[in-house]
Amino acid sequence: MSSNNSSPTIWKGDLPKIGIRPTIDGRLGGVRESLEDQTMNLAKTVAELIASNVRYPNGDPVECVISESCIGGVAEAAECDALFRRENVGVSLTVTPCWCYGSETMDMDPLRPKAVFGFNGTERPGAVYLAAVLAGHTQKGIPAFGIYGRDVQEAGTSTMPADVTAKILDFARCGLAAALMKGKAYLSMGGTSMGIAGSMLNYDFWEKWLGMRVEDIDMSEFIGRMNKGQYDAAEYEKALAWVKENCPEGKDYNSDDTKRSREQLDSEWEDCVKMVLIARDLMVGNPKLAEMGLKEQAQGHQAIASGFQGQRQWTDHFPNGDFMEAILNTSFDWNGKRTPYIVATENDGLNAATMLFGHLLTNTGQVFADLRTYWSPDAVASACDGYQLDGVAADGLLHLINSGPATLDGTGQQKDADGNPTMKPFWDITDEEVDACLKATTWHPSITEYFPGGGMSSRFATLGGMPATMTRINLVSGLGPALQIAEGYTVELPKNVHDTLDLRTNPTWPTTWFAPIVTGRGAFTSTYDVMNSWGANHCVMTAGHVGHLFITLASILRIPVYMHNVAGERVFRPSAWNAFGTDNIESADFRACENFGPLYGRA
Repeated sequence: MSSNNSSPTIWKGDLPKIGIRPTIDGRLGGVRESLEDQTMNLAKTVAELIASNVRYPNGDPVECVISESCIGGVAEAAECDALFRRENVGVSLTVTPCWCYGSETMDMDPLRPKAVFGFNGTERPGAVYLAAVLAGHTQKGIPAFGIYGRDVQEAGTSTMPADVTAKILDFARCGLAAALMKGKAYLSMGGTSMGIAGSMLNYDFWEKWLGMRVEDIDMSEFIGRMNKGQYDAAEYEKALAWVKENCPEGKDYNSDDTKRSREQLDSEWEDCVKMVLIARDLMVGNPKLAEMGLKEQAQGHQAIASGFQGQRQWTDHFPNGDFMEAILNTSFDWNGKRTPYIVATENDGLNAATMLFGHLLTNTGQVFADLRTYWSPDAVASACDGYQLDGVAADGLLHLINSGPATLDGTGQQKDADGNPTMKPFWDITDEEVDACLKATTWHPSITEYFPGGGMSSRFATLGGMPATMTRINLVSGLGPALQIAEGYTVELPKNVHDTLDLRTNPTWPTTWFAPIVTGRGAFTSTYDVMNSWGANHCVMTAGHVGHLFITLASILRIPVYMHNVAGERVFRPSAWNAFGTDNIESADFRACENFGPLYGRA
């Protein structure tokens, strides 16, 4: 079910597929013949499992390509590889119920994320092949994930155990995320914002670790297109009418001396809508522009993520990017429900990359925020007439808030199957949930002292009870990128308590109260320690406890994780990581990533 609205997208055409490699004992004369049907049927079962559960960002089921024959030796391995290259296979999953010749049947492509599923049955030694071929992958420096069920099964069974299913789907989602990034671009709209290190873009990171390029434009491109009318005028009128109907303007928190006139605010609204159209067109292109004779502008930059510098060279003179960033990061707009465009505030490319990870792993909108404040229970009680935090917030709260408004999905108005707040892929969002997200959000004239050029900023408070994961990629001199992860829950405070705390900072920005799960160890000894150990001023929040997916994707790309609270049994990395230590697996992760180097690294 792909999007049927008219929003331009690059998630179309020949998207990367997942390749299934059925390997088999190559000995003809009775052995191979007895295994052909069982092996190919296993491949078909796995392909159906993946296609039924994993989707592209546009909502279509992921396509699987099965080798045209079972692979019993190097000739058939080469034929399968040729098929995979013709079919744009970006992820490889080898499956077998039996012994096979390891080095002759393995996938040797070093850039294709890969896993091997060895069926746990006593009739044939599928586990023996799994161990042998994984040893070959480790020895040859081509890491692969090993998938092996806990319980012995009957030969030929079509039932897939829950533990095997979970690992296959986790690998498929993470491998696909890596494949979807390859060859795409990050669009830097502007440059460094207010000295923020994350907006000092590092091309090596994007190219060597993610397989992407960085495209650069100056923010003057916006005002140029606005002045020349280089946007779809009909869509602009449609968008402006939708905004007037669905984006209620809230209180103006500016002082009387700094309030802007009604005429000025109306003009800012118009410019804000134009900025949305222009930023989107710059990212992914727009065939409407070609119809207007703007064939170069119509192409876009093949960007699956972007950042807008804004402050201060733009915002001192023109409306800020708050409305633009909020709407583009949301799973719907005036054209209906659609996949979010990933846009980072202040051109923080590292937060953009983290948002991109979360989006590709879950197909949902992502919350961009400052990790603004740690509120201890005592501090909350002191500020709020003795109010006592309890439940998941008993150890204190982290205030996620920022001048770059988060996705409107972050209101928490979308509900999971049990009625709990969440953020969903666009194809699962109901019309009622779209309406609820819009009604939960108010738009306020930006604070003039911060933004002399004006603009409209959003305000909402995320509903409590949402399982969520907070993440951030940081760059470390001499090390490269490293990832932080904190699973936890959103918290809903009584209105008077929320208002008291929220008004201590800028009230025109959206707020999420987040309580990480503390473990009593390391950076998760307490909520304060999570705040104190965070590596930057920004973070990303993704719906769900999906830290394990971030860990798996990071290992595919060779990005070490230096802070997480994911239970050990949920951590899934390539089998080669075991060779770097099995006791302190956080340290082993660093050694493995350093040893193998970035996925697309060049000497």
